[in-house]
Order: sequence, then structure tokens, then C-alpha cells
Amino acid sequence: MGLIRLLTFINVKPRWLNLCRPPGELALSKQFLFMKRLLIASAMLIAIPSLAQVKDGKILYERTMQLQIRIADDNPAMQNMIPKERKDKFELLFTEGKSLWQPVEDDGQNDETAFGDGSGMRMVFRMPGSNDVVFHNITEGKKVEQRELAEKNYIITDSIRKLNWKVVGETKVILGHNCMKATSQRMQESFRMTMDNGEAKREKVMDTMNIVAWFTSEIPGSFGPDMYQGQLPGTILELEINNGTNSGRNSSFKAVEISPKIDIAKVKEPSKGKKSTPEEFAKEREKMMQEMMQNGGGPGGMRINIRN
Repeated sequence: MGLIRLLTFINVKPRWLNLCRPPGELALSKQFLFMKRLLIASAMLIAIPSLAQVKDGKILYERTMQLQIRIADDNPAMQNMIPKERKDKFELLFTEGKSLWQPVEDDGQNDETAFGDGSGMRMVFRMPGSNDVVFHNITEGKKVEQRELAEKNYIITDSIRKLNWKVVGETKVILGHNCMKATSQRMQESFRMTMDNGEAKREKVMDTMNIVAWFTSEIPGSFGPDMYQGQLPGTILELEINNGTNSGRNSSFKAVEISPKIDIAKVKEPSKGKKSTPEEFAKEREKMMQEMMQNGGGPGGMRINIRN
């Protein structure tokens, strides 16, 4: 009888012990949960300052333009003196849905490219857009340009014209930011001007521009170089533009520096100039072109492509 009681006692005790979790395991589980929550909270605290850094900022871009200038008389000495490309710099100031694009003076350069043949003849070409200041309000889909024409400033208000973009599967890192590749096309009206023995001629041509952009969602706001803003879900850090077979001139923009330090008060609409609509400005430009042709002259056989 005593043996039966002993077996019953041994059989019940393990069941009672199996129903209870060891205190050490319970303490370890609580400690693991606490550490997990601590790591998540630390990651959130680290991420918050990094997001704040890209809310306002400044991006410095270098523009490279290939020059296609040909002398019809095939003077080898003169042709060799013509520069093949031109580099200049611009800065983009941005803050919460607004941006300002403007030129930057670099190493004493100006917005002109000049060359001569040593005989006293000198040719000077001004780069398109070198003095332009462009304000974008991405939220409202509006842009305000300050453009120079015949040494006069014009203020042109227009809407942001969006292109049709295709995001492809390529990626790369630019200035520490992960970027994605996007491509697009647009038609560009250009004028080919010819000076032949003092007689100016102008021919209108249409170019298909192939555009490749590298943009990063790590800098939100849909910003980018020049007119290419409000286009993609992120900021464009590199842009390549093939201006078509008719113009033969390619250009590119490349971000060379990103800084979080800006004066937000500078991000505002330009106001120095005659207010004009895009149509009115086009008429003024056409008038200037006609006057230039009527008063033309200069070296014979020179051909210049002018983008409209």
C-alpha cells in the first residue's frame, strides 16, 4: 500500500512541474523583448535626423555643352581654334515644394565663349540659359523664369510641363545617394542660321531629344536641373540630353556637391524684368532674330544652331 502511494506521488509531481515555466526562461524572454524595443527606438531616432537633412538644401551642378560650330570655308587653322565644349555651374536651392535655379560664377568665367584666329577677328558666343533664373512651385505646378533677351530681362510665368517618363531597372550611387534611371523624349524646335558672304539665312528644324535622368527618392520633392523639375518621384542628380541629329549638340548636368545649408529666404520668385507670357516672349525673340538677320554681316560661311 505504501508502494502504491509512492508511485502515485512520483507520477503526479512531474505533471505539476511541467505546467510551470522556469523563472530563468521567463526573465530571459522579457530581457529579449526589452532589447528588441530598444533597438527599434534607437533606429527611429537615427533615421529622423537624416530625413530632416534633405528637407532643405543646395545642390551644385556642372553643365557640359558640346559645341558644334563649323566654318564653311574649311579653314583648318580657324576650325582647330573653335572650342569643342563649354562647362559652367549652376546651383539649385530647394525647400518643401519650392526651388530656385540660378547660375554660379566659377573661376572668373562668364557666360561667353570667345576665340579668334590671331589676325584680329574675334567670335563670341553666349551659351543659352547661362543667365536664366527659374523658380518652381512644385506643389502648385507653376514656374516663373527670369530670362535675358537683347540685354533686357523678362519675367515669364508658366505652368510646369511634365514629360512622359519610363523608369528602367538600372541603379547607381551618386554622391552617396541611391539613384534610379528614367528615360524620356520630347520634340525641340531649333533654328539653323547661316551667314554666307554677309547674307543671313535661317532654317527651322525639329529635333527629337532623348533624355536620360538619374533620380533619388532619398531627396524628395521632385527637384532637378533647369526646367526638368516636377517630373519624377525624387530629385534628379544627373541628366543627359541628346539634342537630336539636326542640332548635333549634346548637353549634360551632373551634381557635384550637396549641402543642407541654405538661406530659405532666397527661394522666391524673381521679379526684376518685364512681365510677359510665354507667347509674348516668343514674339519678342522672333523680332530680335529678324533684326539680327537684317543687320547681319560678319564672317562668311559661318553656321550656328540656335535652340528655341
